[in-house]
Amino acid sequence: MTSHYVTGINDPGPWIAETVEALAQRLAVTRRDIHAHPELAFEEFRTAGIVSAELSRLGIPHRTGLGRTGIVGMIEGGRPGPTLAIRADMDALPIHEETGLPFASTVDGKMHACGHDIHTVTLLGVAEVLRDLAPRLAGRVALVFQPAEETLEGAAAMIADGAAEGFDMALGFHNHPDMPVGETGFARGGCLAASDRFDLVLRGKSGHAAHPEVAIDPIVAAAHFVSQVQTVVSREVDPLCPAVVTIGAFSGGTTYNIIPERVHLKGTVRTLDQDTRDIAEAAIRRLVSGLETGFRVQAALDYQRKVPPLVNDDAVLDRMLAAVTAQLGKAPVQGKPSMGSEDFAEFAALVPAAHLRIGSGTPGRADKLHNAGYQPDEGCIPVGVQALSRAALELLS
Repeated sequence: MTSHYVTGINDPGPWIAETVEALAQRLAVTRRDIHAHPELAFEEFRTAGIVSAELSRLGIPHRTGLGRTGIVGMIEGGRPGPTLAIRADMDALPIHEETGLPFASTVDGKMHACGHDIHTVTLLGVAEVLRDLAPRLAGRVALVFQPAEETLEGAAAMIADGAAEGFDMALGFHNHPDMPVGETGFARGGCLAASDRFDLVLRGKSGHAAHPEVAIDPIVAAAHFVSQVQTVVSREVDPLCPAVVTIGAFSGGTTYNIIPERVHLKGTVRTLDQDTRDIAEAAIRRLVSGLETGFRVQAALDYQRKVPPLVNDDAVLDRMLAAVTAQLGKAPVQGKPSMGSEDFAEFAALVPAAHLRIGSGTPGRADKLHNAGYQPDEGCIPVGVQALSRAALELLS
């Protein structure tokens, strides 16, 4: 593998900046192509094809079909050392785009409304930079292009296919429209929440609304549960440990004067640490059990743990932050944890990891993720490439 790095320069920062500036337009073109052709979870065949073609062009060996559509490229360093994984997600959302951009989605009902198109090309840029810096690396860089983040299933699928074997550290990142381009950020410790969900089916005995005494009303039981489940956070979880329980769907009954046979509730539980996660699940199970005694209904609870909390490792985080500061000349801003979830947490549960926030706010706009009008500023791409490339160089020094 040939290095284009100019030997004898102690500070790689200017070289990285100049190289990324030269790549920026090509990366933007690739991003717009991917944006115009969004693919949902586990359908990212075209996107994966673009990634594979680019890695082949760069001479980077890679494995395809991991977790169905995932790809892992490998850059070998010039000296022995650990393996650092850098992960980008590739999937889009089932949202109909309403931006009016010339490169807007060409697929009805599908859109890159979370910026995974930006993440994909950012990692492709990192691949090109680190390929040329490979002789300076003590270890290997695994370039992880992951499917199905939006369903919180892609990371686990790739891991099940052996994609994470040999990893020693991992870096993740996400664009943030609440931060201006040029700014980066982080949260120490638990930065993104575990995401668990449950389906609760309550079965009673249908009857006439005029004669509730001969029926068993699952709606009353369900309504009681909706209120009672909020006490999990307010009365069972440590007030200093964030947790959120939300009922997102409540369905049952057909008309005014019939007590239904069945009610179905759907809910989500989000927590920032494992102890709180365990407490919340145990409390919900106990409350459900109480419904059977108190309201005579039959309760069927399907409680699923989806992804763990994403916890930044201080040692990896601090070295990443120092590298980003040195490269961009501006320290990442410490922010608050988010109760949103991210399945990069599956990798972070296996190896020490850190997650970087990259500002993508477009001047004069107030964009939000998962919105039909989402328009991130493409200026975040070269910022991300510089930050992550320098971080890899630091962690594998």
